[in-house]
This record gives sequence, structure tokens and C-alpha cells, in this order.
Amino acid sequence: MGADEKAQNNAEKLGGKIQEGLGKATGNRDMEAEGQKDQSKANLKNAGENIKDAFKK
Repeated sequence: MGADEKAQNNAEKLGGKIQEGLGKATGNRDMEAEGQKDQSKANLKNAGENIKDAFKK
């Protein structure tokens, strides 16, 4: 996995955590769910990149 892809996925995950936290703090369930979705999407991207790396070796 390229370092830039990993950084981008981690930034997306962090943004999701922040959004989830803001949603919880303000009682906005839609924002909270959106943050959780962003975190899940980043985790899936990382898993896909790890699989690609495994086949490159």
C-alpha cells in the first residue's frame, strides 16, 4: 500500500470519528451515522489495499 493511500484512508477514518463525535455531542443521529459510515469505508479501503499488497509479495 502506498503511503499516500494509507494516509488518505487514515484521514478519512479520523474525519469520520470527528463527525461521529460531533453527532453524538449535538444529538444529530444522521451526522453520527455518517461518521460511522466514513470510518467503515476507510477500513474497507485499507483491507483492500492490504489484500493487494499480499498478492504483490
